[in-house]
Amino acid sequence: MATSTQPAPSAGTIRRHVVWNASIVALGGLLFGYDTGVISGALLFIGKDFTGMSSTEKELLTSILLIGAVIGALFAGRVADRIGRRPTVLVTAAIFVVGVLLAAFSPSYGVLLVARVVIGVAVGSSSMVVPLYIGETAPPRIRGALVSFNQLAITSGILVSYLVDYGLASSQNWRLMFGLATIPAALLFVGMLFQRESPHWLIAQGREDEARAVLVRIRDSSDIDAEITEVREMSSRTSSARELLDPKIRHALTIGIALAIFQQITGINTIIYYAPTLLSNAGFGDSAALLANVVNGGVNVAMTIVAILLLDRVGRRPLLLTGTSGMAVGMVVLALTFLVGGSNLHGAYAYVAIAGLLIYTGSFAIGLGPVFWLLISEIYPIKIRGQAMSVATIANWGANFVVTVSFLTLLGALGDAGTFFLFAVLTLVALVYFYRQVPETKNRTLPEIEHDLGLPHGAMSDTDHPAKA
Repeated sequence: MATSTQPAPSAGTIRRHVVWNASIVALGGLLFGYDTGVISGALLFIGKDFTGMSSTEKELLTSILLIGAVIGALFAGRVADRIGRRPTVLVTAAIFVVGVLLAAFSPSYGVLLVARVVIGVAVGSSSMVVPLYIGETAPPRIRGALVSFNQLAITSGILVSYLVDYGLASSQNWRLMFGLATIPAALLFVGMLFQRESPHWLIAQGREDEARAVLVRIRDSSDIDAEITEVREMSSRTSSARELLDPKIRHALTIGIALAIFQQITGINTIIYYAPTLLSNAGFGDSAALLANVVNGGVNVAMTIVAILLLDRVGRRPLLLTGTSGMAVGMVVLALTFLVGGSNLHGAYAYVAIAGLLIYTGSFAIGLGPVFWLLISEIYPIKIRGQAMSVATIANWGANFVVTVSFLTLLGALGDAGTFFLFAVLTLVALVYFYRQVPETKNRTLPEIEHDLGLPHGAMSDTDHPAKA
């Protein structure tokens, strides 16, 4: 076996390389967050150029991005497995630039719809390939924190979009709201030109010398040979899309799909997309609604930072279960506030509603938000990791689309209180499922996790998997 003749880097140098790599690729998460969040403020002003927009047309403009995201996620996994993680990120960045510029200069509602689909393709691809790349380059002991850089970037992107929406509210310049996303898209493309390919993908392609050159920069020298051997063994067998249906894979695949669907049907993106509309309809002015949205985005970022600090210390499961419980509490508070205070909230009722909103968002940010993206980057075998993550990501965006395209209609049918009570019930169902099925992956290498999930019935040992099978 070849050995590196390069001098071993210090622990501090290794950590800088790892953090820098994760920070660059996480710009894809920033774009994910910005391009999904910016529509919440832009919706208030697009009608001045495209007059006569109905609620259905607003729902379509918001949700059609998710159709693009499904397409992006569908193809990104196969592309990432075939040509590599790094080239896939570069293509994703280029698609972001094209879509954002098309949106900013759209001459009509129809062209804006097309632009939103193009942006969605990039968002879907980013949501799959960014945690995949980081998960395969990060050392096990800090993998949770580094993969969650992506979630921090997503929530930061959402917050930045809210700040931009608020800052441009007086000018009502929705085109600039969209167009500013070209800056991080260009930075992502340029930054990835200087990054290395995922060492796990290189090993899977038989390019071990190249993988070793990458690992020397991001691992302690004593860990490299063992990691190469583990990944080589796990990737030596052939695989196909049909392998996703293998009973040994099915358990992990089901967990990823369930996490994906529950992340959406518990209501998070109705808050991200429609919070200003909800608050405006509840009696807030446009500027006040956007300012409240900024506060909500700040809580989202702050609690994501807390999650990053805790994921590799207390584990994935405790944060997931605690966060999901808090989400249910926040939804119940919202539902009760609208039930007692009516559709037009004033005074104390308005502040209680905002408190419920913040409880819900903060709880999501510390639990289901980062844990979903982290787990799907950890629990699948190397040979089909890209394809399996694509399936989970497609399920996520598909559920997102169903909820988003029906939310305003649902509000009309059930009312504010009924809709939020429904989300609360779905959150409790999610909590039960997570308690029974979701494994703990803290401090375990990706091959170790793969081995554990390959045990009979897909269960881990009692010490490694405290959840019931």
